[in-house]
Amino acid sequence: MVTLINSTLVSPPTGISNAIHDGSLIYVKDSGICETTPGVHQVSGYINVSKDTYLWFWFFEARKSPDTAPLTIWMNGGPGCSAMMGLFQENGPCQVDASGKTTELNPYSWNNVTNMLYIDVPVGSGFSYGADRKDTVRGSAKQTWTAFQMLFESQEFSRFRDRRLIFATESFGARLGPAFIRYFNSQNDRIDKGEINAHKVVFTSILMNNGKHDLFTQMDSLARFAAHAPGYGRLQNHTVVHKMRHALEKPDGCLDSLRRCEYDGGNSTTCKKAYVFCTRHVLSRAIKNRSSTDLTRNDTDPTFPPPYYLDYIRSPGVMAKIGATSKYDQCNHRVKSAFIASGDAARSGLGDLAELADKKFPILIWVGDYDIKCNWIGVHDSMVSMNWYGNQTLNSTHYSTITVGNKAVAEAKVVHNFSFVRVYKAGHALPAYQPEAAQAIFEEFVQKENLFSMLAGTRGHHGAHKHTRKMRRGW
Repeated sequence: MVTLINSTLVSPPTGISNAIHDGSLIYVKDSGICETTPGVHQVSGYINVSKDTYLWFWFFEARKSPDTAPLTIWMNGGPGCSAMMGLFQENGPCQVDASGKTTELNPYSWNNVTNMLYIDVPVGSGFSYGADRKDTVRGSAKQTWTAFQMLFESQEFSRFRDRRLIFATESFGARLGPAFIRYFNSQNDRIDKGEINAHKVVFTSILMNNGKHDLFTQMDSLARFAAHAPGYGRLQNHTVVHKMRHALEKPDGCLDSLRRCEYDGGNSTTCKKAYVFCTRHVLSRAIKNRSSTDLTRNDTDPTFPPPYYLDYIRSPGVMAKIGATSKYDQCNHRVKSAFIASGDAARSGLGDLAELADKKFPILIWVGDYDIKCNWIGVHDSMVSMNWYGNQTLNSTHYSTITVGNKAVAEAKVVHNFSFVRVYKAGHALPAYQPEAAQAIFEEFVQKENLFSMLAGTRGHHGAHKHTRKMRRGW
């Protein structure tokens, strides 16, 4: 564990008007910020997960049937990026206008479907702060388990102990989600055996868009994607693609380095070197002068989605109303650097995901096809290379079209409770590009736990670049 700030400098949240102290939670209710739908309640504040350490959360009731609707937990990726990005830019109840001063309701908010809980994980991202900072997925899982114990012990959130829990995330969150659920399940087993006295935290499904599931497979896909992005053509010239392939395949190159990371017991130094080399010599060349998250944009184009919310959420008036007392950091580079140094940024998450898939746990893997760094070809290849019962069926299954509002918005493959979706004309922050389609797919998955009923005509299938690997499933 890497301590990034001096614990003596950490103080608890103070000076919050109308603050409610509920066990280990400090929050305000119904601030009037963002969600202004009449009768829809919200709660925002901090969870004191350990000495001098506070996780930020923001909860919104479902706009319909909040007393029976499931609870969806949203985390962003990074590592070190705030869930407020998802809230304000992707799937939350409101969006901030270009002035950075006012909001308007989002008609495609996911709280149309479920209750929504946004959490800034790990400590250091967003408004979360404190001394006990984690630099591994395992450490973050333990800390988040503690957060749920505090939530379920509180008067405000104890009602969700027996509610359906859905894990939703994107980007590096694809490493967090399956690992968190695995850890939570192991803790639930210990509760059943009488080894610990705690509240069970039982997730019933997971959805991950544009995920960083497996660096090996994702890097391996980049040269092919740069040479020909399906539907969009060549992204980089022959010379650049040749250099990428050489960096990938040469002895001691990217793929060799990642193999050593995997089979050298996850040695931190080995994994860090692999991450740095692959990023510098493969990913950076695939991107070159384009946006890493949107192949239709150059790196000099305005960012999409536009970061209008930053001025809004950092304004003293808004912070006071929602009970935020710490500096807001959208993506904390110190947190990311710590994960890179620990080697966790390079390690695969396929072992954790495979364990869920083999149990037919409902899983939605969806990817916007504008994304370069987490491109849909690489994500599909990751799912096929993953050691689970349905990998070859997934590979041989033809794509079927998904239509929303009489418009083809995506194509998908479904193997039992495992759904893979390519969403057209969407970048890394998928719901920001296709909000109506994203909400429709989210709602279908929440209600049915797969997407069979959304599938229409079939299309020619994409065969994966095969290199099936048996991933470690240990921590």
